Amino acid sequence: MKDPQAVITVIILAVIVFLGVLASFIAPHGPNESDLSMVNAPVGTEGYLLGGDESGRDIFSRLLYSTQTAIIAGLIGTGVALIVGVTAGLVGGYFGRFTQSATEWIFSLIMTFPGLLLLIILMPVTGGDYRATMLIFGVLLAPGIYRIVRNLVLGVKNELYVDAARVAGLGNLRILGRHVLFVVRGPIIIAAAFLVGSAIAVQSGLAFLGVGSLEVPSFGAMIASGFRNLYIAPTQFLWPSISLGLITASLVLLGNSLRDALEGSKPQPSKVGSGQRVAVDEDENRDRAARSLLDIRDLAIAYPRPDGKLNEVVRGVSLAVQRGKVMGLVGESGSGKSQTAFATLGVLPNEAVIVRGSILFDGEELVGLTDAQMRPLRGKAIAYIPQEPMSNLDPSFKVGSQLVEGVRSALGISKKEAKERVLALLKRVGINDPERTFDSYPHQISGGMAQRVLIAGAVASRPKLLIADEPTTALDVTVQAEILDLLRDLQSELDMAVLLVTHNFGVVADVCDQIAVMRQGEIVEQGDIEQIFDHPQHEYTKMLLNAILDEDTVRTDPPAPASKTEGVA
Repeated sequence: MKDPQAVITVIILAVIVFLGVLASFIAPHGPNESDLSMVNAPVGTEGYLLGGDESGRDIFSRLLYSTQTAIIAGLIGTGVALIVGVTAGLVGGYFGRFTQSATEWIFSLIMTFPGLLLLIILMPVTGGDYRATMLIFGVLLAPGIYRIVRNLVLGVKNELYVDAARVAGLGNLRILGRHVLFVVRGPIIIAAAFLVGSAIAVQSGLAFLGVGSLEVPSFGAMIASGFRNLYIAPTQFLWPSISLGLITASLVLLGNSLRDALEGSKPQPSKVGSGQRVAVDEDENRDRAARSLLDIRDLAIAYPRPDGKLNEVVRGVSLAVQRGKVMGLVGESGSGKSQTAFATLGVLPNEAVIVRGSILFDGEELVGLTDAQMRPLRGKAIAYIPQEPMSNLDPSFKVGSQLVEGVRSALGISKKEAKERVLALLKRVGINDPERTFDSYPHQISGGMAQRVLIAGAVASRPKLLIADEPTTALDVTVQAEILDLLRDLQSELDMAVLLVTHNFGVVADVCDQIAVMRQGEIVEQGDIEQIFDHPQHEYTKMLLNAILDEDTVRTDPPAPASKTEGVA
């Protein structure tokens, strides 16, 4: 309701619905009440606000009753489409392959029917009753809803919270109604707004063609009457046309507003500071580049709210990563660590905005660079190790082909040279059988091995800066230690600067030279690793350090067990 477009369209539709529902009380005449003295009466005639039509009927009264007809037609058509489409989509998407195939076949068959022609052919069956016609049309609209719901359910049914509901003993109906339908409701609501307009338009179109009862007032019948009388009273068709257009346009605009509110599709600002180039001071940049490889100053990242205002998730972040050093960026989940790393890589989501700040890498300002301008840096001068290795390997291709493709793109070498380099790197990162791993698909290797594969791909171009986004989070403790040892060795060998994003102080203590502590989008403390661990200044840093288990306390001998007598007492 903070969107002006939504407010205006809701008000318009509410007024129209109000007039339609109360048509029998508001209308000065009946919809088919005819007065021969009022044939083609002009606008403003006493008792005939908008004049009379070719049969002497009150145009204003027929507009009110036609609105009522349109509302009923829209509700029936949309209601049937939602009931049939949503139910079939939930069942077809959630249950097994046989059910999916059966529902898909049925709705594919329905989609082959010529809708408007079928409604005309079935008119003798419906007896010209537009309500029965809309029932049939609702079934013809159902495949669109079915496809939307089924595709959404296919993406939701394997989520962990659905599995948890099954484990908790919930039945399929409750899971579908509470945990699946609730998640996919947004697109259904959006589609419903458009379906109402479609149903009203089809009912009016049939009435315009003269299909159905002539006794039922509708916009289509009024427009047809106006066209027949065009040369005698040229404005008669204007009133129903404006009313129909206003209803359908309001429904479309309301659907757009619902999409914006429920799917977050409000205006998308420029990506990663595009068009927001900061003022460049060459002397200052040379000084900053001389001191640090990566220098972030006063970085602020924001996302648009539903009302169009920007919500800053990263505010005033400043940190420097020196050449050949490891900087640990520490903080709880949601503190803005990954957002800062993604801004450096230039891979923030499309809706993200760099409100202010500077990201200087090796003397080059990154804020404002387009994706094409960032491409020569990514994978070459700046490399990245993701948090979840398995989700970053394409399951359709073998590990070796993916690594070779990246190495060839970064270094511009032949396929044979790239393969030799990849095999050497796989051996260097501790994989005992590089050839076998090279020819394996991602699902055929373990999580720890997949992380080693991604590390090999990241260091293949000998980057100046390596950004590691919680590279050990998804691994067990023993593999974590091996990966940390590997990163430390590679950093020393290649003299890389490393920005290590993590929430684990143990990892920081083991690997990093410097540390920056982040909370709620801000850097609250930073400095050398010994300084922060020995003399933390900020209360949040102290809290994080105090949360680390005290090894001495954990390993003290347990107290002697109480005697049986004491236990009974």
